[in-house]
Amino acid sequence: MKEDFLHYVWKFQKFTTTQLKTTEGALVKILSVGQHNHDSGPDFFNAKVSIDDQLWAGNVEIHLKSSDWYAHHHEEDTAYDSVILHVVWEHDAEVFTNDNSRIPTVEVKNIINTATLNTYRKLFSKKQKWIPCEQEFSNVDEFTIHNWLERLYFERLQQKSKLILKELETSNNHWEAVLFNLLAKNFGLKVNGAAFYSMAQSLDFSIVKKCAEKPLELEALFLGQSGLLEETLEDGYFKELQKKYNYVSHKFQFLNDAVVAPKYFRLRPPNFPTIRLSQLAMLYREQKQLFSKIISTNEKEAFYDLFNVNASEYWDTHYNFGVVSAKRKKKLTKAFIDLLLINTVIPLKFCYANFIKSDISEELIRLTSSIDKEENSIINKFNQLKPVANTALHSQGFLQLKNEYCDNKQCLHCAIGNAVLKGN
Repeated sequence: MKEDFLHYVWKFQKFTTTQLKTTEGALVKILSVGQHNHDSGPDFFNAKVSIDDQLWAGNVEIHLKSSDWYAHHHEEDTAYDSVILHVVWEHDAEVFTNDNSRIPTVEVKNIINTATLNTYRKLFSKKQKWIPCEQEFSNVDEFTIHNWLERLYFERLQQKSKLILKELETSNNHWEAVLFNLLAKNFGLKVNGAAFYSMAQSLDFSIVKKCAEKPLELEALFLGQSGLLEETLEDGYFKELQKKYNYVSHKFQFLNDAVVAPKYFRLRPPNFPTIRLSQLAMLYREQKQLFSKIISTNEKEAFYDLFNVNASEYWDTHYNFGVVSAKRKKKLTKAFIDLLLINTVIPLKFCYANFIKSDISEELIRLTSSIDKEENSIINKFNQLKPVANTALHSQGFLQLKNEYCDNKQCLHCAIGNAVLKGN
């Protein structure tokens, strides 16, 4: 039994309220349960109850046991002097205020709705389940799920903002530099995200801007700084890039000691670091003032145009240096751009809007809802339980739900968990 459950029971009055009495036999009528307080102080503010026909207005405190009042030292805290009712699972001690007045107590262990209690115990049982409400999830109506996913999506954006704000502080509010670091990280996907991010962090963004003005220099900079130009090869393009990198590294005097080496293991050729770094270089060669363009762009198709770049011409017939392959333009696919929108562009737009105190919630909902859902094991499992995830907003919301609520058994703070309990 958790105290949060008793908060739920009181808030939604999931107990017998007719002939409700205190432990001393006084008749209690609940006129208002009050406002749920999630900070310090009594659990519910501004409640109204009638005790033996005497109207009381004040706060309600909830505990598993009456003696928890003293265990938590509430008798020493003046914030609890205004408590008019003590609601407990088990009454094991009389409780008094500072002026030695007895606080009326209601014990609920024998009057809680049986079905609600059974559902709660089922949700929080130790039996291994993928999510606590796995068997009940399909019975929750789609409207409730979608509304909750929208709220969870913005929770997730708030979490992603923490990294952006940290980057912003480090770069002295240089939004273009922050964008570059985040794009580099996400161009590397899961396998090479950390490697590409370390490469981006090892460079001052002013160097990136200067190298973008000259052919080959930016690609040489990214590949060389990632340690991909350190071999001795007879490939002509490799030698040319190697020469360019040696020149810019000597000119700008930067190091790559802390850069994580990218990997090829278990990667499909289109995701090889050579291809992705070349595409990133071409993006910054072709798109000047990229941050401003991202902030002013609102439609998915416009973003597809903005990110419509290919790796440099050499990679039309290569995936790695010196190994010829069938000719094919190495273009950023729409699926890959969708990932950039989900993981970089939209979080950045959200964070920037908050920074300048602008509300673009509806714009972000519209944009994220226009992107197809992500395909991964978590989203697929939720859709097996009930096929409700259709867009990126849904899939991002479900990731937040699984990681922050289901895995931590925060059912009582979850709209879906509440719907399951209310259903009984």
